[in-house]
Amino acid sequence: MKDLLRLWRMFRPYRAWMLAGFGVALLTLLANVTLLAISGWFITAMAMAGAAGVAMNYFTPAAIIRASAIGRTVGRYLERLLTHEATLRQLAGLRVWFYRQLEPLAPARLLQYHSGDLLSRIRGDIDALDNLYVRVLVPVLVAITASLGFFLFTALYNLRLALLLLGLLFVAGVLLPGLTRLLGAWPGRRLVETEARLRQTAIDGTQGLSELLVYGAAEAQAQRLDDLSRTLLRQQGYLSLIQGFSQALLGLCMNLALFGTLWLGIPLVASGELAPPHLAMLALFALAAFEAVLPLPQAFAQLGATMTAARRLFALVDTAPAVTDPPGASPQPADFGIRCRQVRFTYPGSARPALDGLDLDLPAGARIALVGATGSGKTSLLNLLLRFFAPDSGSIELGGASLAAYRGEDLRRHLSLVSQHTHLFDTSIRENLLIAAPEASQAALEAACRTAQIHDFIAGLPEGYDTWVGETGVRVSGGQARRIAIARALLRDAPVLLLDEPTEGLDAPTERALMAAIQRLMAGRTVLLITHRPVALAEMDQVLVLEQGRVVEQGTHQELLGAEHYPRLLGLGLVAAPAAEATPGGE
Repeated sequence: MKDLLRLWRMFRPYRAWMLAGFGVALLTLLANVTLLAISGWFITAMAMAGAAGVAMNYFTPAAIIRASAIGRTVGRYLERLLTHEATLRQLAGLRVWFYRQLEPLAPARLLQYHSGDLLSRIRGDIDALDNLYVRVLVPVLVAITASLGFFLFTALYNLRLALLLLGLLFVAGVLLPGLTRLLGAWPGRRLVETEARLRQTAIDGTQGLSELLVYGAAEAQAQRLDDLSRTLLRQQGYLSLIQGFSQALLGLCMNLALFGTLWLGIPLVASGELAPPHLAMLALFALAAFEAVLPLPQAFAQLGATMTAARRLFALVDTAPAVTDPPGASPQPADFGIRCRQVRFTYPGSARPALDGLDLDLPAGARIALVGATGSGKTSLLNLLLRFFAPDSGSIELGGASLAAYRGEDLRRHLSLVSQHTHLFDTSIRENLLIAAPEASQAALEAACRTAQIHDFIAGLPEGYDTWVGETGVRVSGGQARRIAIARALLRDAPVLLLDEPTEGLDAPTERALMAAIQRLMAGRTVLLITHRPVALAEMDQVLVLEQGRVVEQGTHQELLGAEHYPRLLGLGLVAAPAAEATPGGE
């Protein structure tokens, strides 16, 4: 119930549409019931008047019948229009709400979720909530309102007939949906979970198809998909069986209402307590009244899947962020130096700290490089500087103010990041660049790309800056993607530059050209560079060697060539740290 109430509160901006849809649905139902009931009365009354040879006013009931027929047709159209408009607005609002709830959780809290699972929640689970309004809320409200009205109308003629109708409506509209809700709860939950697993498996298989083909595992992956599909079909079949069973019982209740009305009404007609046209009207009225409760068993059979989807969404958005913003305004840094003192940090679930008493001084405008084996804590430090995580103890300051005093968005305005894992969105080069500076002019884009030595390549493309790069930048090479990322960092024009292995995996000529671009990018900025490339280290003011989250050596490139750890790291590249445990950040 609390999940339903929470959804109802979230639907506040769309309640006008929802109430309009409910009102039209109720009027449409009344028009349909009126059409059938008045038709029964009219035909019977006309037959009796003809047999008796008396005149009667047939204009009024004929007008009511025509008005009801027109109202039913128009009402059906307006009902679909309003209810679907309300539903689509709700789903659009839910998607925006869900994305905004994800933002504070990224990336720290989302590491534990599969990308396919996140996609399933933002698409499949939100889409599943379209049943709530159209197939649950509207039918339930219409059924309650209409059933009370039907009871009062029938009671005007005979209380026993009214009680019979109300009792059968209660069985069909309350007991039967409750039974289908009970029977459909478990398969509904399993259905949502199976659909999520199926999407994850399909995404994994598509993204890793080349590896599956190379290692001959494609057939096994296809079998897993087939098994999940069969499971899904079984669960859907079980829900369909429940719905078929409920529809059969609904039909039984409808026929019992018709039969019971005639059974109790015929003696009333014989005794003169009820006119024959009124009995025909009430019999057809009782039959038509069940249209109010017809959707309920199916709605409640699907309610389990709907509420499971809602709980999956709430379980994610209710996760506490790894870092929370302070209530006040962010400080204005006096300069853009970075200072770390006794910083300790351990990833959730990890057995050893990623950073263990780290000390670092990076004056404003200075350039410091970090060198260390995998798991030594280099990328973990970047994650802390970006406030993706918070340190367990110790302090990190920017411009003399603690990072904890900055709001995340304000802090990251002062930082630019060029990562070894450059992400380009599935859009044009221009749009990928404008992420950093949405208001940048074409001249600014070209200037940044010239500095990053990528403008000539872009200008030579048939569509220039409007060239589509494809998903994850698949239509450009790794080196070109890195240069686009550098141009994006230039457009950001932030005073602090964080570089995480910007030349990793590139050939020597591309690396030299890219490092030349990076040197231009570093001019006048506070720079923290993670690299193992001597060509980059020679240009740095100081080099820090990390091992198991601590600084074990520091000095200039030339000074460290005779040290213990530094030459080994440069000669062997990235080597596994002794007894190191991989961290969620990869370093």
